[in-house]
Amino acid sequence: MSINWILLIIGGFFETGFAISLGKAQQSSGKEFWQWIIAFIICVSLSMYFLYKAMGGEQAIPVGTAYAVWGAIGAIGTVTMGILLFHEPVTFWRLFFLFTLVISVIGLQVVSSKAS
Repeated sequence: MSINWILLIIGGFFETGFAISLGKAQQSSGKEFWQWIIAFIICVSLSMYFLYKAMGGEQAIPVGTAYAVWGAIGAIGTVTMGILLFHEPVTFWRLFFLFTLVISVIGLQVVSSKAS
């Protein structure tokens, strides 16, 4: 796994962070609200930075693949954290489609590595 893939995964984790920060901000007020907004700004900035870095350099990940994987990592993390932090429903279909998304991300990583 190249450094670019590691950077992309880190960026995806920060994407989860900015989505969760927005969810927590909606449930907050006053000083706590602003703390979550600051967390959002930091997470979105770092997420975009790592996505940008993953798409550059000698082992650049193609923009379409990078964006799809970055978004999927964020989606997977956000659904998982939504279940854990916000008590969102756990249903067969949610887990089924989450699993298919994980398989798709792995598939994109495998075929992108072979294309390089």
